[in-house]
Amino acid sequence: MTRRIPPVDLMWLLAETADSPTHVGGVMLFERPARGRGGLVANIVRSYRAARPLPPFNLVAELVTAGLPRWRRTPEVDLDYHVRHLLLPPGASEATFLRLVEDLHEPVLDRNRPGFRVWLIEGLADDRFAMYFKVHHSIIDGMSAMVRIVASLSPAPRARPLPPFYAAHVAARRPSHPRGLIAQLEALSRAALDEAGALGGVSLGLATQALRRLLARRGRGSQAFAAPDLPLNAPLRAPRSFAMLTLPLAQMRALGHAFGGTINDVAAASVDAGLHRYLASRGTRLTRPLVAMCPVSLRDADDTTAATKATAMFVPLGAPGATPAQRMQQVVAALRAGKDDIRGMSRDGALVYAAAVLGLGAAAEFAHVGRLTGHVANFVLSNIAGAREPRYLGGARLRAIFPVSALGAGIGLNVTLASHDDTMGLGFVGNRASLPDLAELARHTRAAFAQLRAAGAVRRPSRRAAR
Repeated sequence: MTRRIPPVDLMWLLAETADSPTHVGGVMLFERPARGRGGLVANIVRSYRAARPLPPFNLVAELVTAGLPRWRRTPEVDLDYHVRHLLLPPGASEATFLRLVEDLHEPVLDRNRPGFRVWLIEGLADDRFAMYFKVHHSIIDGMSAMVRIVASLSPAPRARPLPPFYAAHVAARRPSHPRGLIAQLEALSRAALDEAGALGGVSLGLATQALRRLLARRGRGSQAFAAPDLPLNAPLRAPRSFAMLTLPLAQMRALGHAFGGTINDVAAASVDAGLHRYLASRGTRLTRPLVAMCPVSLRDADDTTAATKATAMFVPLGAPGATPAQRMQQVVAALRAGKDDIRGMSRDGALVYAAAVLGLGAAAEFAHVGRLTGHVANFVLSNIAGAREPRYLGGARLRAIFPVSALGAGIGLNVTLASHDDTMGLGFVGNRASLPDLAELARHTRAAFAQLRAAGAVRRPSRRAAR
């Protein structure tokens, strides 16, 4: 049984290289139940290996066919390969665990097998254990992944694990790709190939003209190809760096309210300030704002199909030298303008917009002319909403989720947030060649958040927020 691979999902398969894998993943930290269960993790592993993968987790891509690229259902999935059980050495530090995640996240997924893998990892401090998983972006995006993760966890501390995310039954509508959208994406693919073939002399002006010609619109808030040339945009190499950070969700919400903004605004301002400090500590002083690529979901509330349905805005953030309060105000205004741009597009147009920008950006970096054309963005900042109440796996309570995302299009840093219960988990993924110590960036981000909290403590909620 086969079915056609939609154009947007096909893009993730065609764009993948050894230095730029296009899988996404996550780290989930669990706290063991108060009473024993010494074989808890081994039981979870057995349960996961006995589960039956459901589409799209039993599909293999066929790119070289007589017709269009298609998904083919594989009759058997070797779950002893897809689900592994690891034990850290006694006394292992958090740095050891982070390095393990970096090593597991680096290799591309085997195209001859379904595009997912899972590792259950014991030996963490405080008698906790972790699950690290990775899934190819061609079969899932952040929101559909989170829906399946939440569905695989129990709202009560029951002993028996529910089916894993790759076998969870999720009611899904049939994905629709209007003919007009398919035609636009196919035309975009041909145009991107033409651009890649002669990109040696393309300037920023020509690149943006190509975008306007393809998309027939000029953005105000979303400004792609306006990012300054920084170590964040150094050529991508295979090794990745990874760090984790937790922030209190209630405090983020209150702080956003104080400035008339959102949790996303608070996260963006904190990461932006943290990056300014991190780069300054390495001798790079900024003279222009950093530009963040912020994915925006295009899903309806009841749409849980396992496919990519998102666009993106490209937003200049806070000015160099801004105070915490000034930076927050600038970020709130910038993200609001970017959202207004996206709202002004049709859903199909918004999808084509992001594909066009990333396609031309990837072509520019492939041809090594990113400095001439301007970089698409300096880093990716994304947010995925999880469950608002506690969840359990075999009686073990999930404490936090940290996304482990992909890098591409010459963007060497991805910071993705995932909320769970009362905690916001930030997963930092970087190009190790230019960003070797993301734990330091996480520390700078935490310090920036503390300063922003101090600034917010003396500020009353705005009238806009009160309304």
